[in-house]
Amino acid sequence: MTKPIIEMKNIEKHFGSVIALSGVSLDLVPGECHCLLGDNGAGKSTLIKTMSGVYKPTAGEIYFEGKPLDLKDPRDSISIGIATVYQDLAMIPLMSVTRNFFMGNEPVKKIAGISFFDHKTANEITMAKMREMGINLRSPDQAVGTLSGGERQTVAIARAVHFGAKVLILDEPTSALGVRQTSNVLATVDKVRNQGIGVVLITHNVRHAMAVGDRFTVLNRGQTLGTAKRGEISAEELQYMMAGGQELAQLESSLGSTV
Repeated sequence: MTKPIIEMKNIEKHFGSVIALSGVSLDLVPGECHCLLGDNGAGKSTLIKTMSGVYKPTAGEIYFEGKPLDLKDPRDSISIGIATVYQDLAMIPLMSVTRNFFMGNEPVKKIAGISFFDHKTANEITMAKMREMGINLRSPDQAVGTLSGGERQTVAIARAVHFGAKVLILDEPTSALGVRQTSNVLATVDKVRNQGIGVVLITHNVRHAMAVGDRFTVLNRGQTLGTAKRGEISAEELQYMMAGGQELAQLESSLGSTV
């Protein structure tokens, strides 16, 4: 059995008296898409921010490639290969696709001992990486703001993969997309997984999770309701868990007994 690339064991996160996570465990193996599902306030964002170094856990342990992991900040996670693509994508709409792709990691060439941005190399890499993800740009100089939401998601994912992501965390990548754009993003997730990269897909859309997920973990009020492999659980069962089905059934039962 393939060993997990990252393991989170009994993670707790407290914000004063508020308990955001209460003993959550999660692991991810290379080449797997592990879907993290839950309603708003379930703890999904807190968990991935703990995984990526934004928050330090109040209790619990994190292991990366079998070794204890103590992240000081998000730069630590990026340096070892944990990349997070948030909903806002951290892009500048008026800048070109190439400039956004290489922001902070610009290739340079030296002329007369002076370093300059290597436009030619950057443009060639950007076009090639986007083609690998199924996107044919008109030009690498095209402004990111002219791309569709799905194409911008793909730029962010391709950028993370190019710069060495071993774990790719995607925070609700399809939440504001149309049907065709959603299909493109999910196809990109599949391409990334097939490259041996572990993907954590955060979503509240069961259909999107079922389309690409290998395993599914449901969070509710900062606790894990369970983890299931593809084929072990149906979309209806996942939806039932996410919606607090057991609580609803108890409520219906109690209301029925009073009638």
